[in-house]
Amino acid sequence: MELRTLRSFLAVAHEENISRAAEFLHISQPALSRQLMDLETEFGKKLFIRGKRKVTLTQAGVLLRKRATEIIDLAEKTESDLLESTETISGEVSIGTGETDGILLIGQITKVIKKEYPDIYYDLVSGDGSDVFEKLDRGNLDFGLCLGPVDLNKYNQLPLPFFDTWGVLMRSDAELADKETIHPEDLWDKPLCLSRQATASGYLESWLKKDIKDLKIYSYHNLISNTATLIEEYGGYAITLNQRMHTAGNRNLSFIPLEPALTYNLSLVWKKYQVFSPAAQKFLETAEELFATEERS
Repeated sequence: MELRTLRSFLAVAHEENISRAAEFLHISQPALSRQLMDLETEFGKKLFIRGKRKVTLTQAGVLLRKRATEIIDLAEKTESDLLESTETISGEVSIGTGETDGILLIGQITKVIKKEYPDIYYDLVSGDGSDVFEKLDRGNLDFGLCLGPVDLNKYNQLPLPFFDTWGVLMRSDAELADKETIHPEDLWDKPLCLSRQATASGYLESWLKKDIKDLKIYSYHNLISNTATLIEEYGGYAITLNQRMHTAGNRNLSFIPLEPALTYNLSLVWKKYQVFSPAAQKFLETAEELFATEERS
């Protein structure tokens, strides 16, 4: 399985047409068809269903598309890291993060770096905690900006001076909108949107003091943005972390903290024994200079 063949496979999966993919790749259609047949022979499975006008992926093809995309991304990142100049530090630093106002701390780090190393740039990848840790494990990310506990057997951690607070996002005219804090029993009969990750960990269920199946759940989310739009339009209550982006200057939405309070600490996380590019190493050194001293003081 060669990178060239995987790129050809991805081109066909994207174009859904062998002729267009061959034109895009600047190779002949018979040569591209042979590559696809060789790939199917190698795996012993059909990857495409070939129709008159388009080709579609089989279940095995969908899996390969996901894995091939990750392999190509990792190969390109590795090539970029190895080709970086040893004299001038440049290149990409990849950071995975959920939706948190703690991203402003990343801005502080990049602002300091930019003064001396303007050729370092950043790839910010959004996802929930499980997405971020999965990409860290596979080498697709240099760092993760993570809330909550971290497995210190697998990862190194730099605690950051930021705590995110759990609360309820709702319309400003909702029944509970006049409360200063939200208690578990306030939500037992309300239509709820829950964080998928926090629910899976049992974190919210413990606070709610109710079995999830006994609550009125009408949606789950991993990131809150789309759910916030739905709540603004149709109502409901989302238990989520505080994010000013949804309530600052927005008279239609309110965020009310939980009582008893729930908070998550924020950390910069990376894999143990990670070998960094010069750009990623400079990012880490700058983060430690800015925030490690604050932790010790």
